[in-house]
Amino acid sequence: MDPDFSMDYSMDLNDYDYSNYSTDNSTAEEEFSKTTQSTCFTDSTCITLVVINTVIFLLGVLGNGIVIWIAGFKMKKTVNTTWYLSLAVSDFLVCAIHPFNIAFVAMENWVFGPFLCKFTSFMMFVNMFSSIFLLVFISVHRCIAVVLPVWAQNHRTTRTASVVVTVAWIFSVVLSIPSIVFRDVQTHMGRTHCFNSYITDPHSHITIAISRFVFGFVVPFIIIIVCYSVIALRLMSSQIKRSSKPLKIMTALIATFFICWLPYHVFILLELNHGFYDKKSMMHGLQFGTLLALANSCLNPVLYAFMGNDFRKKFRSSLLSKIENAMGEDVCTTSRYLSRNSSMDGRASTHI
Repeated sequence: MDPDFSMDYSMDLNDYDYSNYSTDNSTAEEEFSKTTQSTCFTDSTCITLVVINTVIFLLGVLGNGIVIWIAGFKMKKTVNTTWYLSLAVSDFLVCAIHPFNIAFVAMENWVFGPFLCKFTSFMMFVNMFSSIFLLVFISVHRCIAVVLPVWAQNHRTTRTASVVVTVAWIFSVVLSIPSIVFRDVQTHMGRTHCFNSYITDPHSHITIAISRFVFGFVVPFIIIIVCYSVIALRLMSSQIKRSSKPLKIMTALIATFFICWLPYHVFILLELNHGFYDKKSMMHGLQFGTLLALANSCLNPVLYAFMGNDFRKKFRSSLLSKIENAMGEDVCTTSRYLSRNSSMDGRASTHI
């Protein structure tokens, strides 16, 4: 498997060595020879991966498509719908291009050319960075709304939210450029593979892996923890009654992101010293981490739908109504609590 998020499951151990470590060519040759004698549809693990990835694709495209339709066309444009719309677009795009990776897994052969090889990997990392950056911005925004409620109310505009979303996407694109630079296509032993080639600059592998972990996981995690710690402390010292629904939705989104992406980053860092670990175990770990990371893109719409209302009420309303309600609740709660706060002579806001 290509350890740099390409879903190259069909390449088994061969790509793990060949595409990233030019110093181990003899092992790579042997592994390529073994792989060319097998096919995906005679391997139960490969079939399972194809099925799971197909489910992720279908749920991701359908679920995020519904969210985009509701947030973009059925609801009034607000700060919160802007956040959710951007998250849904990011998830939708990465799910929409997923069939290329599924085909690669099934055929064990990349037939889509170098452009799509680079583009699919590029979009996956754009999704990773844009999602976590938006969660960071939302957390910071909520923290400011609690600490400086009047200022937040005056500056809480859809224009500001749109600017923040644009900035998040720009940084995401910049940090994802290495996928375009180092992604390559090569034919060997009768099969074409889409992989990461660090032969010209071996040190870039370590640099890219660590930078993605730091800027796409560690730093955002620290900022979010700090923001929600401040919010929790302020709420504990406040006597104002609050709604917990917006907090639950955002907490679920953040927790889901970190749970889905943590295994991927862990195995990517372990892979930097792959000589100390069993290759097959490392390959399975990277498969699991990548699969779980991709699953995050189809889980957000589920959270919108099933955390917007009380569980028993879910069966009394349509899916579209539940998603709209989940996104709309935060808007109503914001206006209610910020307005109440501004009229209470300096009391702390409890909106989260």
